[in-house]
Amino acid sequence: MNRMQALQEEGRGMSANPNLVALGTITRREVMRILRIWTQTLLPSAITMTLYFVIFGRMVGSRIGEIAPGIAYIDYIVPGLIMMAVITNSYGNISSSFFGAKFGRHVEEMLASPMPSWVILTGYVAGAMLRGLIVAVIVLAISLFFTRIHLYHPWITLATVLLTSAVFSLAGFVNAIYAKKFDDIALVPTFVLTPLTYLGGVFYSVNALGAPWRELSYANPILYMVNAFRYGLLGLTDVSLGVAFVVMSAFAVVLGAIALRLLERGIGLRS
Repeated sequence: MNRMQALQEEGRGMSANPNLVALGTITRREVMRILRIWTQTLLPSAITMTLYFVIFGRMVGSRIGEIAPGIAYIDYIVPGLIMMAVITNSYGNISSSFFGAKFGRHVEEMLASPMPSWVILTGYVAGAMLRGLIVAVIVLAISLFFTRIHLYHPWITLATVLLTSAVFSLAGFVNAIYAKKFDDIALVPTFVLTPLTYLGGVFYSVNALGAPWRELSYANPILYMVNAFRYGLLGLTDVSLGVAFVVMSAFAVVLGAIALRLLERGIGLRS
């Protein structure tokens, strides 16, 4: 009798929260996808960032010396390299996964189900953010072989990673909605994300730039993300921390509203 009552209560709980069940299902599927093909989702970032640490940190960094009082060059680039990995993985995970669902036509089944659009969006974004966080931890662990990290502001560090991952997960979702073929998925990372990342203060201080390049750099949102994360790890930043969080939050809200609107209208999804 107790077993039967427990099953009935569990069934009532699930039926009372169908959206949570659907959200958990989508998120779990995304997580299993990441772990199942870890050689494609996690390993490449570990290898690439190790090469960055060896080439830029050890070889180039030994000639540059300190970029700020008490901060060696390799220490300075660690936050930027971690953010680079978070950006590329968050964006790439959701753009490829959701476009694959669209290409395989099973996204239409989700749209025809009673699931609200926000559940579908949140599930995919949660999976992409988790991949971004896992990669951030992996790159941070690799950096410990080359330098020491002093976590000055843990909550600022965590908030920056979460906001950045959310922004580029949503951007990847929008890209996947508009993409008509797999080549369209690679256009934005190649021609937009890569230039913005390299010009976002990953390898240098924006204060070292002359006019007008310094002023133009402030229009790059990635600059604020990198510097907010650098402040969390090193206590050093080239921009106002308040402005950085306003920029990240604004992009997250705007991209979230756009993605949800596109999903609700079925643009690029319904035949």
